[in-house]
Amino acid sequence: MTQGIKAAAVILLAASLAGLSFAQNDAAALYKTKCQMCHGADGKGQTPMGPKLGVRDFHSPEVAKESDSQFFSITKNGKNKMPAYNGKLTDDQIKDLVKYIRSLK
Repeated sequence: MTQGIKAAAVILLAASLAGLSFAQNDAAALYKTKCQMCHGADGKGQTPMGPKLGVRDFHSPEVAKESDSQFFSITKNGKNKMPAYNGKLTDDQIKDLVKYIRSLK
């Protein structure tokens, strides 16, 4: 491998990792502004609004077994007292939110 190709590979790798970090930070900011009020920072729904609205704990076995596409659909279209984010968030933003929610511990 020549030096130029090695340098290009390193730059591409760094750009890819930066993109992942940006998407994660972006999703965290979205979660904080759109979801955290009801679902809480940890996703357990133990907030002043959570129990009143019947917010689901993202760590519960029922929620954990739902597919990412089910999560996506609920976020996009709403369900019960969960508002729809269709037209408010892009599909990519919703996908990033689903990934972020899955990473909550």
